[in-house]
Amino acid sequence: MASVVLLRLCICLTQLLVFSVARAIPTSLSFNVDLIHRDSPVSPFYNPLETRFDRLYNAYNRSISRINRFMRKTYSKPVVQSDIAPSGGEYFMEISIGTPPVSVLGIADTGSDLTWVQCKPCEKCYEQRAPLFDPRKSNTYKNVPCWSNSCNALDSSYRVCEQKQNACKYSYFYGDRSFTKGNVALEKFGIGVSTRNQVSFPNLVFGCGHNNGGTFDYAGSGIVGLGGGPLSLIKQLGKSIRGKFSYCLAPPEAESTSSSSITFGTTATTKSNTNLESASTPLVDKDPSTYYYVTLEAVSVGDVRLAYGGSSSSSAARGKGNIIIDSGTTLTFLESEFYNSLESALEESIEAKRVSDPKGLFTSCFEADKDTSLPVITFHFSGADLKLQPWNTFAQVEEYMVCFTIIPANDIAILGNLSQMDFLVSYDLEERTVSFTPTNCTI
Repeated sequence: MASVVLLRLCICLTQLLVFSVARAIPTSLSFNVDLIHRDSPVSPFYNPLETRFDRLYNAYNRSISRINRFMRKTYSKPVVQSDIAPSGGEYFMEISIGTPPVSVLGIADTGSDLTWVQCKPCEKCYEQRAPLFDPRKSNTYKNVPCWSNSCNALDSSYRVCEQKQNACKYSYFYGDRSFTKGNVALEKFGIGVSTRNQVSFPNLVFGCGHNNGGTFDYAGSGIVGLGGGPLSLIKQLGKSIRGKFSYCLAPPEAESTSSSSITFGTTATTKSNTNLESASTPLVDKDPSTYYYVTLEAVSVGDVRLAYGGSSSSSAARGKGNIIIDSGTTLTFLESEFYNSLESALEESIEAKRVSDPKGLFTSCFEADKDTSLPVITFHFSGADLKLQPWNTFAQVEEYMVCFTIIPANDIAILGNLSQMDFLVSYDLEERTVSFTPTNCTI
């Protein structure tokens, strides 16, 4: 079993989105996007000097960095609602902007709303590989005026009106004090940059960042917002995709012949899930609206069921909407008081010696070989049971050691992308539900 975990652990690492879409834009739009692991040999970000274990520990550090940005903190400047780990985005999206089109690579993130890219002229810009977008050379670029609906969709804390030019401006500060400032604008976006079937979307709202800094990844040009807020790409596509999108994360051993994918619009029957039941749970409306909240009622280790959010838990673990589903976080985080009970149940279920992670990062590790039996972990959401196989919850960190990839956190819980592998995860923002269907994501 540990050998299977080793083969599959890399799903938690960053991936690059490459689009494949239809040529025309019908009233009801549906198109697929292929995903490529950032650290796979076919990725432009591949580092041959890193081992599988290096990548896992790097993913751990990115997850820790990201969860800190989900939590509200007090700074001299406001922390934007669409918090993200700028240097640790788990996926990248290739799009084109403007007329003539300029190819842009941005962090695709379900934890952000406003899409923004670095723009010329720069007051200050971080180093990036690709040329910067120059709005002065685009025939379709338009600044958004003050007091327009698009400008007012920004929280008042993050927008500024430049009266002389009647130009709406944004100012975002992230949890690690990275920042982006610039103009709110309308522009033509192209999806399907690397294919012959590119689809164009006119007049999408985005941020043209002229002053950006911090820990952003030099490989990317900005952020593509896939969150639930009013200015996200998902919300702007709105009725054309019927408020629906889904993704399916494939095991990395199939990487050379197939890939993970994301679908905007109604999911096509291209995966091997037709004979399996989908389990659906309500999305919960909470502030900030960026994040996708659901309600976790219990967690089972094998047949041992543990109630989540009891009286001894923090207030964040109790009540509805107590966990966030996030494709941009690798690991899964659960409330620390509950985690103590989970850890005890885990230790009782595994007939193997408990050992310490030599790097001191993972909490629960065990001596293991290919014959070691690891338990199924079930997340009991409101109305939906998500049965996680060992490759969703354990990773091999050394030759004879596996560690539990669910870890404790204070005041927040997140279902990370490793726990979502080999499920078709479908969001319906009109019906306000998210569904999980066991799926062979390699087909």
